[in-house]
Amino acid sequence: MKKIGITGEAGFIGNHLYNTLLLDNSIEIIPFQRNFFKNTSDLEKFVVQCDCIVHLAAMNRHEDANVIYETNIALVDVLIDACVRTKVAPHIVFSSSLQEERDNLYGKSKKEGKEKFMQWADKNGGKFTSLMIPNVFGPFGKPNYNSVVATFCHKIAREEEPKIIKDAEIGLIYINELVQVFIGAIMNVNELKSVPIAKNSLEIVIDPTKFIKVSNLLELLKTFKKNYMENGIFPNLEDSFEKALFNTFRCYIPRNHYPVKYIKHTDNRGSFVEIARTQTSGQFSFSTTVPEITRGNHFHTRKAERFAVISGKALIQLRRIGTEEVIDYYLDGDEPAYVDMPIWYTHNIKNIGEEELITLFWINEPYDPEDADTYFENV
Repeated sequence: MKKIGITGEAGFIGNHLYNTLLLDNSIEIIPFQRNFFKNTSDLEKFVVQCDCIVHLAAMNRHEDANVIYETNIALVDVLIDACVRTKVAPHIVFSSSLQEERDNLYGKSKKEGKEKFMQWADKNGGKFTSLMIPNVFGPFGKPNYNSVVATFCHKIAREEEPKIIKDAEIGLIYINELVQVFIGAIMNVNELKSVPIAKNSLEIVIDPTKFIKVSNLLELLKTFKKNYMENGIFPNLEDSFEKALFNTFRCYIPRNHYPVKYIKHTDNRGSFVEIARTQTSGQFSFSTTVPEITRGNHFHTRKAERFAVISGKALIQLRRIGTEEVIDYYLDGDEPAYVDMPIWYTHNIKNIGEEELITLFWINEPYDPEDADTYFENV
């Protein structure tokens, strides 16, 4: 079993890497806490347990650029010192940045940090891999901190108007794609385009998977807002970038947006309720559930899913993976409504009534036992 430690595991990239690695039974994640950097004993205990350390801990925003530089260099120094004192030489995977070559102190801190790790690997027989990372987007990024995508999603979902500072073309990579590169580096996958940069040191330059003008990005997100939030319409999800952007956008929708009540058309024949409008393909299914029974307790990493209660009373619960807070939604078939499941949220549905519960499900990818994208974890 490969033992991996992640500094900065609570950060945007670190959290996604951590949660993805948890799905692999061949990996043991060595817990890391931010205060380890200030506690020599705890940091030494951490490094001696790791076969590989992914160094993600860093500061990238501060009003004083010198604080960014000094903090990032200090984090590299204390990690190297801990390895030297304990005489261990784990494989260190470092998150650098394309800003290395730019004239700013953040880029300088990344470049000098890389050089320090290279010298350590050369002198101590360690292995070092540097990843040059472009702009990253994905669910749970901090607005006004991690990326323009996070900022735009947060504002648009809350009826705010984002401001374009410079309408340039930007290169983006989705967090799931980036995580796979990290995992490949950890596992020494030969297919990665790595180049030697020193003795025992490699570098992987990660290309953006999408180039888009900021104004076009904003317009696409506004389209999601109008179609999805206002009219309940799922967009076309065949394009991988637009699907990733849509799944990212959904995670910024305020929780009080749900449950969304359907428009119910009633006449002397009965009633008609439209369950879902989509611009994409998908699979419809339904379930019946007897009283007190709970279904689900699983999560998806890429699929969009809708639960529509059409008869009976239900409690739908969601919990973001890695957190403890549970979100409760109560639905009643007498007032048909739906709740959509964000990715990385484990979810379930329970019959809390005295009669049979009937639920209609829509998911954008049909069930495939070879690629279910379903991971079980209790809410």
